[in-house]
Amino acid sequence: MNDQKMIAVIGDANLSEDSEKYILAEKLGSCLIDNGFQLITGGLGGVMEAASRGGTKSSNHRPGDIIGIIPGNDPCEANSFLDISIPTGLDIGRNNVIISNADAVIAIGGGAGTLSEMANAWSLKRLIIGYRVEGWSGKLADQKIDSRNRYPEIPEDRVYGVNTHDEVLGVLKLLPRYNRRHYNIHRQVSRS
Repeated sequence: MNDQKMIAVIGDANLSEDSEKYILAEKLGSCLIDNGFQLITGGLGGVMEAASRGGTKSSNHRPGDIIGIIPGNDPCEANSFLDISIPTGLDIGRNNVIISNADAVIAIGGGAGTLSEMANAWSLKRLIIGYRVEGWSGKLADQKIDSRNRYPEIPEDRVYGVNTHDEVLGVLKLLPRYNRRHYNIHRQVSRS
């Protein structure tokens, strides 16, 4: 059985290669693979492409380390830096597939799709890291997404805000504490 932790990297889908977020994502992808993690993204452009590109540059990169969950049916939609491309035909529904297969989620910027992924990650009890940059990752960094007490033994549970990949590695040390999985939605009945 593979003991590698799978880290989802999410964020802006359309970025120029010289943008701050693209550069952050590329460095992050390399850093994650350097440190023995697997990488899962939505497999398209922007942050997804940059993280995948960075992962391929790592000297620790092995075939199968970089996985893309593609929204459409055509594997040719994928960026060219993936080891494994999984076309789903699920359109935006594929966002939940990405999050449910990740041990932790790292957001860099992002719009509505990233917001939905972060909300799913919160509900699914994943460790969430948000770069303090423009977009939903920056808006949610350093705070809880809602008032639920996901981990009573982790009073600092929140979207952990970061500025650098070194800070990401520091937060990822919390992964063993984030060991619960969501199983079902249950109706809560109040008893009077």
